[in-house]
Amino acid sequence: MAIVRNGTVHGAAREIGLSQTGVTQRIRVLERELGCTLFVRSRRGMRPTAEGEALVRYGQRAGDLEGELLAVVRSADAAADVRVTITGPSSLMRSRVIPATTAALAAYPGVSLAFVLDDQNAGLAALKTGQAQLAVLPRGDVVVELAAKALHPSRQVLVGPGTWKKRKLRDVVAGERIIDFNEGDDATLAFLRRHDLLAGARRRRHLVNSPDALAGLVAAGLGYTVLDEDFAAPWLADGRLVDLCPGKRLDQDVALAWYPRHEMPAYFGALIAAVV
Repeated sequence: MAIVRNGTVHGAAREIGLSQTGVTQRIRVLERELGCTLFVRSRRGMRPTAEGEALVRYGQRAGDLEGELLAVVRSADAAADVRVTITGPSSLMRSRVIPATTAALAAYPGVSLAFVLDDQNAGLAALKTGQAQLAVLPRGDVVVELAAKALHPSRQVLVGPGTWKKRKLRDVVAGERIIDFNEGDDATLAFLRRHDLLAGARRRRHLVNSPDALAGLVAAGLGYTVLDEDFAAPWLADGRLVDLCPGKRLDQDVALAWYPRHEMPAYFGALIAAVV
């Protein structure tokens, strides 16, 4: 509807507070979902196709809902009734993002949060399709059209079951299996490589796509892994896990990313500021 009102993607982006790339991505997703082309370019700008005109008529009939939405977005208290979806790796979300953002909501009682714990590296796709408004990503995944804020690195520790406390690390690496999230998860191998421990490591791994289940398998003696230091802290404190390589860490650079907004709502800025 914003493109129809303005005649251009640029004008629509300015109206709704997104980048032109963000608007274009959403139109492409909508066209894929509907199985049709909604706009064609002409000298006069973006013109709706017949299917696009049908969608315009639907949008006009939904005018009451549109008016309600615009009233929320443009009101002095833009957080009257807003939901923000935040996604990121489950260990970071649970140990850092969720506590920080929920604490920031005290000043914005109308804001509701949806948290999506993602250990499949799907955060960038969630931003591009509009399924999330904020995402914790590896620094290397932050593309040029996104705005981003560098976060404290995710500090990984090498852990085994508490019963291995007195075992020699090289014996563990040579004789025990690594446990990781999936075949694409190379964090444990990267830790071993960083600290000259990779030679002799067994390459056939156990896999489980949940940090709780992963920590539980390690605690049960099935192998060893790397975990985010904050997530692993309670497991280490009660002795279920042990730090196999004290003093050695692997830092992974991460960032909080979002599509740029020409006018940053106060509640959105507060959420960004809260995550460190």
